[in-house]
Amino acid sequence: MAGASEGLVDGSTPQADARPLSIMIPMLNEADHIANLIADLASQDYEGELEVLVADGGSTDGSPELLLEAAKRAGIGITLLENPGRIVSPGLNACIRRASGDLIVRLDCHTRYPPDYLTRCVVASRETGAWLVGGQFLPAGRTPMERAVACATDGPFGGAHWKMATTEPVDVDTVTYGIYRAEAFERAGLFDEELVRDQDEEIAMRIRLNGGRVVYDPRIRSHYVPRGSYAGAFNQYYEYGFWKVPAMLKHRRVYSLRGLAPVGFVASLLGLGAIAPWSRTARRLLAAEVATYAASGVVFGALGIRARRESPGLLPRVVSVYPTVHLSYGLGFLRGCLRALRRLDGRG
Repeated sequence: MAGASEGLVDGSTPQADARPLSIMIPMLNEADHIANLIADLASQDYEGELEVLVADGGSTDGSPELLLEAAKRAGIGITLLENPGRIVSPGLNACIRRASGDLIVRLDCHTRYPPDYLTRCVVASRETGAWLVGGQFLPAGRTPMERAVACATDGPFGGAHWKMATTEPVDVDTVTYGIYRAEAFERAGLFDEELVRDQDEEIAMRIRLNGGRVVYDPRIRSHYVPRGSYAGAFNQYYEYGFWKVPAMLKHRRVYSLRGLAPVGFVASLLGLGAIAPWSRTARRLLAAEVATYAASGVVFGALGIRARRESPGLLPRVVSVYPTVHLSYGLGFLRGCLRALRRLDGRG
């Protein structure tokens, strides 16, 4: 690895202590992303010892072979683990059980990491003492649809929570991915293997309940490719909403009021729509709500396009992404509630 520069002068990368660092990566049919993942690992300027653990969930596209070949060419040692559970949580737990580092960074195959990513994670962990530290998780679309999804989800109306108006580390409820201290898993437990989604937010909750801190540091940045179709975005956010319910029920608390906004929107649409045929007031309220929402979509869509310096021609797509992600999340959440009620009745 290349040497990290000293200090933070002129925006340069801070120097991290050379310490053992474990990296955990869940993988399932990621052949298209292996080259970028290995390239990003090879470009890291972290000077300490690296232990790269990859848990494969039974890929059928040749991902394990491609991974090992690419890593060998780049001179990166890889420990490939089996993940019979296939989903993310058991894969992460398999990596944690094998990890020997005192710090463990979670990486994802779909995400791109700048050369200073690992160094900044380690520095932030050292400076804050937090059990979990994460940073900005920024969408970087390539196709027009991916860029539209990025514009829509990279702002407050789209539900972005990985960006905050701060230039310094701050305590937060949760972060996306990030770096964990090994003691976090010793004291708060491993990832919940029953959760297909929302496992990061759930373990962040347990970390805080067990006395640890979760910190957001805006100096840490990574980039991901958003979904490139309406169907892809709908399915993704539907799962987010659905799995939010069992995660919250586990701790009997709401993680954040922000996450309930789409649920309230969908519930009000369903409620007003159900009585609208018999109530003029309901029809007026429903029309006002839809009109306000549409106007908000246009305003925030235009602001998002301007902030990301995109073409104004993306506006129709951006505006249409908002109901896609909001309605899918709300419907998923409501279905999760229905499943929970059926289980209480012993029918599910």
